[in-house]
Amino acid sequence: MLDFKTTQTLKPNTEILEAIKDYTYKVKKGTIKHILHTNLQVIEPTEYLITYPTTLTILEYQVNEISNKPFYIKEHNQKYNLKEIIQILKKFKV
Repeated sequence: MLDFKTTQTLKPNTEILEAIKDYTYKVKKGTIKHILHTNLQVIEPTEYLITYPTTLTILEYQVNEISNKPFYIKEHNQKYNLKEIIQILKKFKV
């Protein structure tokens, strides 16, 4: 059986929270877990679930050197950077 140790809790992005403050949403904090007795890590992304005026699930992954697009929208099946996410959220403004 695999044993996990949480090494870091990821906080929600304040700029995203500011952009969605007029929406109905829930935020689930992300975590980085280390699998004990291995050199592997599991990253659970920070999840922003917007339910009104549209339904979007935005996942925020921890940025590394390789990827400059840390956000993923499940419904669009595509990666975005912060500026693109803000533009998408402005389109749905009530």
